[in-house]
This record gives sequence, C-alpha cells and structure tokens, in this order.
Amino acid sequence: MKHYTTLSDIENLEELIQEALQLKKENTASAAGKSKTLGMLFFNPSLRTRLSTEKAAKLLGMEVLVMNADKDGWALEFEDGAVMDSNKAEHIKEAAAVLSQYCDVIAVRAFPALEDKETDESEIVLNSFKKYASVPVINLESATGHPLQALTDAITISELKTSKRPKVVLTWAPHPKALPQSVPNSFVEVMRKMEVELVIANPEGYDLNPKITGDTPVIHNQEEALKNADFVYVKNWSSYEQYGKVLKTDREWTLTNEKLKPSNNAKVMHCLPVRRNVVIADEVLDGENSVVIRQAGNRTFAAQAVLKRILEN
Repeated sequence: MKHYTTLSDIENLEELIQEALQLKKENTASAAGKSKTLGMLFFNPSLRTRLSTEKAAKLLGMEVLVMNADKDGWALEFEDGAVMDSNKAEHIKEAAAVLSQYCDVIAVRAFPALEDKETDESEIVLNSFKKYASVPVINLESATGHPLQALTDAITISELKTSKRPKVVLTWAPHPKALPQSVPNSFVEVMRKMEVELVIANPEGYDLNPKITGDTPVIHNQEEALKNADFVYVKNWSSYEQYGKVLKTDREWTLTNEKLKPSNNAKVMHCLPVRRNVVIADEVLDGENSVVIRQAGNRTFAAQAVLKRILEN
C-alpha cells in the first residue's frame, strides 16, 4: 500500500480486516514506525479521526506532528498557474514538498464546500497533496470519501456478525445542517466489497451518487428497509442531486426503538458525533443494541493496520 486515499488502495479487504482485528487483540506497541514521523493536517474539526490516528501511529512507534491547517498555517493556493495576488500566501507545491522533508507520511482532512459538485468531486486538496508530496498520503476524510471510517465499519461488522451474509441497512436521518456524502459514500463502497445484503434507505431527493451505489437497492420507505436488518447504519447527508441542499428537516426519519422492531435485533451504528434525538433517539443510543462506542474504538486499529501496511511498503 503506497497511499490510502480511497478504498481502492486496499488490495485485499478481508486480509486487512483480519490484520486490524489481530492488532486489536494484541493492543501493544511495536517498533515498526521507529524514527518515522506522521504529519496530520486538519482543515476541518476532528475528534475520533485525530486522536485514534495519533494513537495508532504511536502504537507503531511513530512520532506525530499535528497542525490545524485552517487556523495555524498560511492560506494555501491549490490552482496550478495561479497569480497569487489575493489572500493565498503559499502554494501547495512548496507546502507539500516541505512537509515531505519533515514527515514520512502525510495525513489530510479537508471537507467539501457543498456548493459546486464538480469542484468537490475533483478532490483538489487531497489530490494536490498526492501530486506534490514525495511521501505517502492518507485520507482522514475528504470531499467525497472517508475510507478510514469505512474500514472501521467493515471491521466492526466483521467482528459482530452472526450470519455469513448479514443484512446491512444504511439509513438517512435528519440533521439541521448540510452534511457531505463522504461517510455514506465510503460505507456503500466498502459494503459492496463484502459478503452482505446491503440496502439504502433515504427520502426522495437524497439518493447518493449512482456511480457509487450501482445496483444496490434504494428504498424510500425507512420502515420497509429496516425489516430483518442485522445492522443499521444511521447517517445524514445532504442532497446529491440538488447538490448540498437540505430538503427535509422533520423527525420522521429519526431512528427510534419502534422503528427497530421489525429488524433482526439489529446492531445500530453511527460514525459520531451524533445529534441525540434528532438523528438517533436516546433510547437507541443508550440501548444494548448500540455499538457506536465499540465502532469508535475500532478507529484506532483501522488506522494502525493502514499505517503498518504503508510503513511495510
């Protein structure tokens, strides 16, 4: 593994999942990353991604440098050939080249603006680091994907499933803000690589990018979709068709215990942070079927497995 910017960088998903589970079982530090440095740049807020990746790096013996690039650094220019006479003080060409001298691996988190679909899908921030850095690059969530979270989700489902081919439902839920499609995109991508029955449930107007969902069934009735589900992954996203728009804000799609009754005693997942009693009811989050804390804990071992593969390469 040279980079980890999309799920396609994983050569064998099942092997990587099993390696992560073994690392979780051992939960010990190693010297695989001795004398190596991980540099993490955050253009957007983070709690789990930041701390779990830092812990993963330290478990491998790496040093870690962290920078809130949107607050602490110079405003970066990403356009080639730009005449830099505005507020952009540094070009990504120099920034990435310099960081490559300080760090052996660079990890970047940069959300979409949700204003222009074509611009966001070009992944200019992430791809510019890949283009101009001379060291491996890891995606800590980008405009269109969150492959570390998706690997975590795959690990969690593999760890908890009780049947060979569980039914997994990704269901939309309400949220007061416009959120990206990054997490659901990557979740769909990773589930399509696994032996599961995947169903997507969302209101009209919230269908994800058809290039990602492919032939996955999309149901616009949440109750129908949840029937016999073994896992329910709850997540909000803004409209893809009417890009970045919030079309629905009522609580009709909030996940409650009543909604879960037709399921197969489903485990409930969410990437966190979660808005209680908007996205998921307290009774569900605090109930025995909620695995959101275990899921968050697995973030460390997903990141550790990825970093280990990169270091070995």
